Amino acid sequence: MRRWAAALRAAAGPAAGPGSCRSRFDFGGRDVASWFPGHMAKGLRQMRGALRRADCLIEVHDARIPLSGRNPMLQEALGIRPHILVLNKMDLADPHQQPKVLEQLKQEGCSNVVFTDCQRDGNVRKIVPLVAKLVSNSPRYQRAENVEYCIMVIGVPNMGKSSLINSLRRLHLKKGKATAVGGEPGITKAVLTRIQVCEKPLIYLVDTPGVLPPKLEDVETGMKLALCGAIRDHLVGEDIMADYLLYTLNKHQQFRYVQRYGLAEACDDIERVLKHVALTLGKTRKVKVLTGTGNVNVTMLDYSAAAYEFIRAFRAGHLGRVTLD
Repeated sequence: MRRWAAALRAAAGPAAGPGSCRSRFDFGGRDVASWFPGHMAKGLRQMRGALRRADCLIEVHDARIPLSGRNPMLQEALGIRPHILVLNKMDLADPHQQPKVLEQLKQEGCSNVVFTDCQRDGNVRKIVPLVAKLVSNSPRYQRAENVEYCIMVIGVPNMGKSSLINSLRRLHLKKGKATAVGGEPGITKAVLTRIQVCEKPLIYLVDTPGVLPPKLEDVETGMKLALCGAIRDHLVGEDIMADYLLYTLNKHQQFRYVQRYGLAEACDDIERVLKHVALTLGKTRKVKVLTGTGNVNVTMLDYSAAAYEFIRAFRAGHLGRVTLD
């Protein structure tokens, strides 16, 4: 426990006083290249090979990080094909930020943006009409004689690509799941065969593996991707992820964690917060202690389990709707 607490204090820097919070997060001089290594070249090669058969690309990204973390190599591969950016998990993002996000994306040349929540299907209904409109207004080259549309779904890991495909099938074909869905990155392992999602117009989607950039812009972008589940937790460390999450919640004045875990007030000390998380949820572990009379099993708070639960509560929306960008 002492070593764990010391690591947290080192990552957090000096503790803030009551009612105050850090103005910046200290990543301890970590190097982005070694902390978030790119390792998905194979998936990108597969996608480029299938790209020539695509009439339109749907890029799925997390609405909580609408401006950061998108793979620039995917955008290079878009070419001149129509492109729709689907910002999924809108139910977890701050709705008041949507106009600002749309304006910023428009300035970056991304004008076809749809916010979705694949659990409820609402805005997913806008996608097929938009695809039909974009494809009909663009050249299809060697595919001009084909009556069906082939759409490739791309994005970084765990943003909801498979959920979107299943949602479209539910809406337009009244069919069940066609692709596996999971809460961990890396569920889709390879470019799959075509999956029909609509009859009129006849539309097939191709699911693809999530592909991270070979090099992230900065450590903070990597941390945002990790909090949204695009990078496996153990590769980053639940301790520093939980600390960065606390910093972010305080920065956005989202203090729902205070009541949820029984704190007296907002706090910028991650060790103190995780102590309350562990006490509230009963996260403990047995530790064998060597004493003068023999070994004794002592029950201690499990800070690692508390950090994992804190992160999971954020991902489920229990700590409020937050846009990290």
